[in-house]
Amino acid sequence: MEGFFTSKETESISRPDGKTYSCFSCGLYKGAQTPKMEPWGDFGKKILIIGEAPGRAEDQAGIPFQGNEGRYLKAFLKKQGVDLKRDCLSIYAAKCRPACDKGRDRKPTNYEIESCRKLALKVIREREPKLIIILGLSGVYSLVRHRFKKNFGKFPKWRGWTIPDQDIKAWVCPTFSIQEILERNKKEKYETEVIWEQDIERALNKLEIPFPVFKKPKIKYIEDLSVLNKIKDGTYTAFDYETTGLKPHAKGHKIICCAIAVSADKVYSFMMPKGKKLKPFLKYLENDKLPKIAQNMKYEDTWSEVLLDTIVRGWDWDTMQATHVLDNRSGITSLKFQAYILFGIIDYDSEINPFLLAPHANSINKIEKLIKQPGGERKLLKYCAWDSILEYRLAVIQKKLFENLLPF
Repeated sequence: MEGFFTSKETESISRPDGKTYSCFSCGLYKGAQTPKMEPWGDFGKKILIIGEAPGRAEDQAGIPFQGNEGRYLKAFLKKQGVDLKRDCLSIYAAKCRPACDKGRDRKPTNYEIESCRKLALKVIREREPKLIIILGLSGVYSLVRHRFKKNFGKFPKWRGWTIPDQDIKAWVCPTFSIQEILERNKKEKYETEVIWEQDIERALNKLEIPFPVFKKPKIKYIEDLSVLNKIKDGTYTAFDYETTGLKPHAKGHKIICCAIAVSADKVYSFMMPKGKKLKPFLKYLENDKLPKIAQNMKYEDTWSEVLLDTIVRGWDWDTMQATHVLDNRSGITSLKFQAYILFGIIDYDSEINPFLLAPHANSINKIEKLIKQPGGERKLLKYCAWDSILEYRLAVIQKKLFENLLPF
């Protein structure tokens, strides 16, 4: 089908890793009966459904979700009052059918998904869906991987969330691909099918909920820490350190800065002073009438004891431990992951993170090089402030969830 693609679609796009991502470099279109399958559906309810890739039935028909998978999807959506054609728009993470040498359907490779990503993002940008239901890991990889750059993990960590993605301005809801359900044995199929149905129902319920816009916090950059003396007893606070490493015991380690969120919308951020200027902060740490929140409180507790010779009092909530109690899946307890799946905030740390990495637990990182760069200190203080405000907001949500779990 020479001439089917425009020159812009087939041109190579340079990447830092030296690879190119384009329809031409991918090459799937060469073996497809319906290359670059077009979006299908009337989109009446602004629901976008992203499958992994066309199969044989779809490739022959030229329309997404035909064959067994399509019938399965249509039947369940109909029970929920949703018509696949009238209410939805259907696309794939890879727009051309990937097939094995023997002609059987297969999942697209990461490279094939990368090559097609710009086309999926173009549909989202132009059509502005309210809800995006992702069927399988390929769709998550397409929409999220280029923004969630570390610890992307496997599919189980992504399944089942209803994510208010602030970049896309839509609910992003990943669940199993239909193929995964159909290929399982009888017992596993039933269990997976029940979970899949619950995921889809939870996603569709979001259509009735206004999309939440993340409210940016008010960050107060302070040098005089006496303002901390004005925090009233009983005020919940979340505090976060940025340090020269993971553990404070080796010679040369320092606490570089700190941020204290005093509400869901207000946070103080400051470079760590020395001598008498530090006293208001030490008083804050020692005040057991100020309930304190942290993400992995052992970290702030240890650094306070070793470098500030101060025992933190008033510990109230550890957001990392609470996350694990609420959902024991692996790979989900990091603040960055929780910030995305709960608040839709993604990749706020990529500029800072390289300076925080160190080869060993007691090694000194490059954070002091960052603060010597023009604007580096303010960037670090802002990053620290976002960490503490997200910890505060996360704790608020977790406390409500725990209240609902209690039998009294």
